[in-house]
Amino acid sequence: MRAFYCDHFVLPLPASHRFPMDKYARLRARVLEDGILPADALHEPGAVAWDDLTRVHTADYVARVRDGQLTREEQRRIGFPWSPQMVERSRRSVGGTLDAARAALQDGVSANLAGGTHHAFRDRGEGYCVFNDVAVAAATLLDTGRVRHVAVIDLDVHQGNGTAAIFEHDARVFTCSLHGAANYPFRKERSDLDVPLPDGIADDEYLAHLTGALDLVLASGPDLVFFVAGADPYEGDRLGRMRLTEAGLRRRDAIVLGRCYAERVPVAVSMAGGYAPDVDAIARIHAGTIAEAAACARLWDRAIPCRPSPSPSGASAPRQSGDEHRH
Repeated sequence: MRAFYCDHFVLPLPASHRFPMDKYARLRARVLEDGILPADALHEPGAVAWDDLTRVHTADYVARVRDGQLTREEQRRIGFPWSPQMVERSRRSVGGTLDAARAALQDGVSANLAGGTHHAFRDRGEGYCVFNDVAVAAATLLDTGRVRHVAVIDLDVHQGNGTAAIFEHDARVFTCSLHGAANYPFRKERSDLDVPLPDGIADDEYLAHLTGALDLVLASGPDLVFFVAGADPYEGDRLGRMRLTEAGLRRRDAIVLGRCYAERVPVAVSMAGGYAPDVDAIARIHAGTIAEAAACARLWDRAIPCRPSPSPSGASAPRQSGDEHRH
């Protein structure tokens, strides 16, 4: 399994800033130290092309990010002060998800050790998200004919509002979000399938909701799934307000990846939120996701002859229409 990292592209944040930037380097270190992946499976992604960013973001917004023309209010909404490093990091993070998606189409499973920037809208960023990595990767593969239909399974504790808004009227993309009903963002957008969950929900109830949601997601017939694997449903998270254990989150990841494998749908995994005071706990949770992805990749390695053959245009063979499941 190939995975992509950009933790050496860092933002110049004040020491008091609550975004745990260090979690990405700790994640890569743990992946290597625990033997989850060998060093030669980890790759630095290229910066996503500006033209690919404008597949989902407005040209004006992309230009203002590039040129340092964001207003103070726009920077406040994003949560990061503008800097050239912010721009480069954001482009590399998107590039990691795009590279992971392309690798997943070849190998069955791949991962970005960053990404999950699902609060970025077409014309703005918010919630520590500058550009929407999953949206850009999905649109690029769709527009270039690599796939015909994709699904997004967003299991961050916060609704993937930017992704939902970007694809609300795009029948090529099925968006699914399981999130805290009373948590940020307080104005929710319209996913194809939203599963709002109560504060305090624990492992078994959460996983029951997930199982039902996956039935609908996979019935939509995706050629590729983007799995946004947030660490913030964790019981020790400062912002999550859910009560999932580390073991429960590991079961979550195994269920998603196992169901996709059973349907022979490739999966591109990206990390998302995680705000536990113990940054090592965040890294452990994300590393558990990568471990489950690596285990699934070994199944794909043995099942390559079972994969659907690509059509002459390069897109995967079409699956059944999922329009009847749009909500």
